[in-house]
Amino acid sequence: MRIRSSLHVSMLAFAAISAGSAGAVALNPRGLGQALIYPYYTVNIGQDTLVSVANAGDAAKVVKVRFREGYNHRVVLDFNLFLSPRDAWTGAISADAAGGARLVSVDHSCTLPALPSAGIAFSSSGYAGASTDGGPTTIARTREGSIEMIALGDVVRGSETELRITHVGHGQPHDGVPPGCAELTATNIATDLEVPGDDLFGAAGVINVGIGTYYPYNADALAGFTAHVLYTPLATLEPDLRSANSDEATHGVARAYVSTGKGVLMLDYARGEDAVSAVYMAQTLRNEFLDAAGLGAATDWVVTFPTKQYYVDGALGPAAQGLFEEAFAAPGRSDVQVRADFFDQEEGAFSTSPPPDGCGFICVGGMPLSLSYAVNVMRILPQHTIVQPSEVFGSTLSTVLLPYGFPAGEDLPPIDAGWVDLDLANGGGSHALAGGRREDGSVVELSGLPVTGFMAYNVINANAQPGKLANYSGVFAHRSTVGCSTAGIHACP
Repeated sequence: MRIRSSLHVSMLAFAAISAGSAGAVALNPRGLGQALIYPYYTVNIGQDTLVSVANAGDAAKVVKVRFREGYNHRVVLDFNLFLSPRDAWTGAISADAAGGARLVSVDHSCTLPALPSAGIAFSSSGYAGASTDGGPTTIARTREGSIEMIALGDVVRGSETELRITHVGHGQPHDGVPPGCAELTATNIATDLEVPGDDLFGAAGVINVGIGTYYPYNADALAGFTAHVLYTPLATLEPDLRSANSDEATHGVARAYVSTGKGVLMLDYARGEDAVSAVYMAQTLRNEFLDAAGLGAATDWVVTFPTKQYYVDGALGPAAQGLFEEAFAAPGRSDVQVRADFFDQEEGAFSTSPPPDGCGFICVGGMPLSLSYAVNVMRILPQHTIVQPSEVFGSTLSTVLLPYGFPAGEDLPPIDAGWVDLDLANGGGSHALAGGRREDGSVVELSGLPVTGFMAYNVINANAQPGKLANYSGVFAHRSTVGCSTAGIHACP
């Protein structure tokens, strides 16, 4: 009977993840949620990042839109966005003349504060001056990072807020305009809101018009992020990913549905950020790479820790709590050591770690792999010159992944294609998220790190006809595994 009950619980939990549930935080594989995470934006090397969000629901919605720089996820711009039913909002992040980044949008959807038609520059005030965190203080720090959007509430139908933000059109494409954006400050918006549904979906794409590359991806969707209205009227740090909450939780403030690939763990956490971390936990991260010199190929992995700031930033609480080894500090790093195994396309295996039995004089010092930022761009360069910025995204938040014993310049055959198994549970200490409680009160520890992102590669066709674009690009989401234990015993379903 206990086995049948466990299977029944797992089936119900899988159904909740797929359909979206206000009772527990879950990564929804169907792409709809109350909160969205966009792992990467950049304006480096002539690139722009296009971003969109849509409201698929029947009710209007207020959404907190927040842009975070990549070193330590400090906020560089945020505002409240008002989406009427079936509405979508779009914007573009571009390089700013002052050396940073700026957001430009010609969308008619209401925002508070209103966005200038010429766009708005990202600000360094969140990490410079009195807000310094030990990292760089120049405006250039805003040039790459990540984006989060959180539904603050659904707008009650027939309310003043709904009437002011709902587009009024005349039957022509793109002619709908909300009639009352300028009057929103006179509205008691908070009283016009109810608990939001899991209706948001979004996407972004890094585009370089000059050389003809485009790297699009879907935003992660967090279903069941909140069981309450989260509205705040001004640009504030909250609500953020710490605000996750669940009515279902019996041993904390938020419940997480953690998919293991073969079942689901239902775990309660005392802190909202831990519940969000739980659904992102990965023991290993796996993806491919293409680095063939004959194809002019290069690969970047975006490896983003969406909740890292809550464990390493002293301004948000005690730094270096569990999970990550170091607090964020000068010169602007919080290093976390991980391990990696390379596999070529013919079963050859190479590692950043030496064999357990040693390898004598043929082994040379391998480069330790450190992911130092909230947003990391990992370059797969087994035999290339080690320089910044990275080849695909032009990232300065980059680290280089080399197999053990294959340093740059060594006369060995290049590993120009294959895949990598990134071990996030071991390296500079043991990485694990503790404190998750099952309904029976037993504690489950998840090994690894909370991570999201994707692999992007570019191929340059040197034989293209004159005047023809010769760049081909691809984007592929990471694959992962999760490790679970109770008192040292395997606990994954």
